[in-house]
Amino acid sequence: MKINENINYDFAIIGGGFAGMVCAYILAKEGFKVALLEKNIQLGGSLQIFSRDKKILDTGLHYIGGYDEGQNLNKLFNYFGLKDTLQTVRMNEDGYDYISFNDGRKYAHAMGYENFISSLCKDFPDEEHAINLFCCKIQEYCHRFPLYDLNNNIADGYFSEDLRNENAWEYISSITTNKTLQNVLAGNNMLYAGVKEKTPLFVHALIFNSYICGSYKIVTGGAQLIKQFSKNIRKAGVDIYTHKQVTGATFGTDNKISQLLFDNGDKISAKNYISAIHPNETISLFGAKRFSNAWVKRVSRLEQTISAFLLQITFKPKSFPYLNYNIYHFFNDDVWETINYTEDNWPLGFFVFTPVPLDNSEFAESISVMCYMKSDDVAQWKDSFNTTTHPSERCESYQAFKRQKEEKVLAKLETLFPEIRNAMLNVYSSTPLTFKDYTASTDGSIYGILKNSHSPLASMLQPKTKIPNLWLSGQNIVFHGILGTAISALLTCFEFTDKKELLNKINPKKNHIQT
Repeated sequence: MKINENINYDFAIIGGGFAGMVCAYILAKEGFKVALLEKNIQLGGSLQIFSRDKKILDTGLHYIGGYDEGQNLNKLFNYFGLKDTLQTVRMNEDGYDYISFNDGRKYAHAMGYENFISSLCKDFPDEEHAINLFCCKIQEYCHRFPLYDLNNNIADGYFSEDLRNENAWEYISSITTNKTLQNVLAGNNMLYAGVKEKTPLFVHALIFNSYICGSYKIVTGGAQLIKQFSKNIRKAGVDIYTHKQVTGATFGTDNKISQLLFDNGDKISAKNYISAIHPNETISLFGAKRFSNAWVKRVSRLEQTISAFLLQITFKPKSFPYLNYNIYHFFNDDVWETINYTEDNWPLGFFVFTPVPLDNSEFAESISVMCYMKSDDVAQWKDSFNTTTHPSERCESYQAFKRQKEEKVLAKLETLFPEIRNAMLNVYSSTPLTFKDYTASTDGSIYGILKNSHSPLASMLQPKTKIPNLWLSGQNIVFHGILGTAISALLTCFEFTDKKELLNKINPKKNHIQT
């Protein structure tokens, strides 16, 4: 779709990931004329999908939480017009996630707090007090986080100092000396790339609570979500432009952006601009001199979360069982140390997921296995670039590297599923380079800026920038994931809308979190 340069938009949003899509939808529903700009063919950012062997393979959307009636994501999806159109499958109530270890031990995260407590108390009968303490603490954090239950109590900012500074690992270690229980309570930390000495408890709490309160898989994953949401965004009046790479901008008086420039020579004008891409990319796009020196230095020094290696296997028909749960499997005795692998022991753990079969059968069509991988592991090919819009074959040494890593993951996956090779049709993989190219995140970081309990405010960014008509959105504003980026988008949109009215539209009954 060619950009109509004669339209003077109220907003031009750079980045068609979930945060950009949410901003576009909200602002259009509030009566603004909005353009949504995406450099790739697909919207969705980390939610993009690809097809192999006539099967849809997801890159980032594996399951959603907080989706039971009256809960936060359910309310948001209802407001987005998605709740009644999305096909979803509720995950196993008695174990939506399993934390497992190489010696055969396996522990369930059951859905609902009563069920969760009851299940873990069977495995740890002497730890009932610690398990109850943990659950109360998680719920306390969520009730005190201003936007988590979509309430109007937003006058005091994001959250109080005591919530920002508490460390997840330190808290869990303080309530129990049982190392196995410590590992089980933190066993899903791959959802945020947890770092033992740095990850705040609020990150663990907000994400943990979301899944314990209603975990679902979306049929065809990101494909269905992005298709349905894109349709609703267009209905709201948004002009969506894909395959549009923003390369720069022109500026008028008072350091304001006048136009965005594209790689094909197109231009677009708007009164306001929202950058829903990584802050480092925003600085590169508009120029460091347009922002304060202190802010540029601060952003450039922020640590990024680690990247990932994603192995995806397609299966022969009726050859591998569908799993209505996820597995977090570890080959070491400390779930926080999985991130500190070596070349010899990689991977120390992985996340295993099977998408919902399209024929609703008991057999999986594919499986995804995600492992941590540092950007340094692929540094020798960092200057290469390959996407569907700018295809370029990477060299044979890179392909050999991928094959070697695929084999290592497969060998360890066989310890869980000894017959899996017999079921395999084909194997595909992605590295930090893939994430970098498609999402433009620094070093292919899977969750953006790392939150740090020792300097929590340094790793939290505000939407407003030094450029008077430029705001930020995305996973680096509050936190990541479908819910996190939606809340980040809300914070950005509050700059232009009546906060309480908007929240009342999303949350008309002002229900609180179900526990």
